[in-house]
Amino acid sequence: MISRNVKVYALSTCGWCHKTLKWMEDNKVACDTVYVDKLEGRRKDEIMDEVKQFNPSRSFPTVVIDGGRSVIVGFKPDVLEEEILK
Repeated sequence: MISRNVKVYALSTCGWCHKTLKWMEDNKVACDTVYVDKLEGRRKDEIMDEVKQFNPSRSFPTVVIDGGRSVIVGFKPDVLEEEILK
């Protein structure tokens, strides 16, 4: 397993989110996944505020690497490889 601090903000119904998480699995990258659409109330609001800090458009997936050293929005396997596997 690749040991980086990787957090993926995703939606459970998002195809691009699923592709991103599959890429993580295939490349043995451990990540903390937050399914924003499964949260409720205040917790959901707090997480959306977190997402907005990294990605003002609040689109998904949003991948945050090493606490924001790098942020990748959308499914971009080439960028994921560059930022995580380097």
